Amino acid sequence: MRLSKLAGISMAALLGACGGGGGDAALAEPVATAQEEQCRAVGWQRVVVRAEGLPRLLLWKAPPAAWTRGAIVVMHGGGGSHTNFCVANVSLIAPQVRFTEAALAQGFAVFLLDSSDQVSDEAGRVCGKVWDDEVRGRANLDLPFIEQVLAHEIPARRPAGSARAVFLTGLSSGGFMTVRAATRFGALVTAFAPVAGGDPYGWFRDCTRRAGDRANVAGVGLDSETRRQIVEPGACEAAAYPNEKAWDGVTSSPKPPFRAFHHAEDGILDRSCVEKQRRQLVARGYAETAPLTLSGGNRSVDVHYWQDAYNVPLLAWFAEFTR
Repeated sequence: MRLSKLAGISMAALLGACGGGGGDAALAEPVATAQEEQCRAVGWQRVVVRAEGLPRLLLWKAPPAAWTRGAIVVMHGGGGSHTNFCVANVSLIAPQVRFTEAALAQGFAVFLLDSSDQVSDEAGRVCGKVWDDEVRGRANLDLPFIEQVLAHEIPARRPAGSARAVFLTGLSSGGFMTVRAATRFGALVTAFAPVAGGDPYGWFRDCTRRAGDRANVAGVGLDSETRRQIVEPGACEAAAYPNEKAWDGVTSSPKPPFRAFHHAEDGILDRSCVEKQRRQLVARGYAETAPLTLSGGNRSVDVHYWQDAYNVPLLAWFAEFTR
């Protein structure tokens, strides 16, 4: 596949549906989508959280009694929604639904967070339905929402006798945001597992609309050091990181451990960007469990998405912290 095509697909995965209004529209409670209704029909419960003036959505589901393994907070990939982890109307996202089904069966409560569609790049260009996962010169749209979930929404719903562990994971844009949230709110997070995600402090988006962009996608993602698009082989390889933004939580303690999950032939986020994420976390004192790196086949867009092979080891790793 040509690089130009990969670049467009990269933003389809990482940036997602553009649009979404401001003003009164931003304050109205969101209307449930057909996919959300499907999730609610099988027991997922809807919560609307107000954060930074925006109504934010989450769906949650839990075992019938105590949460013996704690709670998992999940952040979807760019262009998707929280419902990607509770209903699979296309086969590509079925592994995500199998992940949450397995988590619930093992005693985890699961909280699915939905991104906004209000994120813009540094020039004010709207990127779309994506997590606000890079460091910009404005207030972050998602960190207050995530903090509200971690500090209030989960404790308010936790039954007596439950494990108090809270885990973070997310795919693609949600993987970047997993790292951003875990480093910001380390005292509230037991462990975190970014899936096909990179370093949120060391990349940026240019959301200029380009020929070939989908109607709900605009722009490209670039590494802060190399200025190369993250789809390119070796895009995030650099000898030093002078353009890395200041990290949250540098002096905080404890720092939650992490484990990265990705595919070596990912055609949307190059493996060098996952390696950069890992190096930066370890350099700041985050304990690492060796990553789960799938391999085989040709470089592909499809292997950027959540893989069934992640499910068992990811849940087993989280479970180690609640034994």
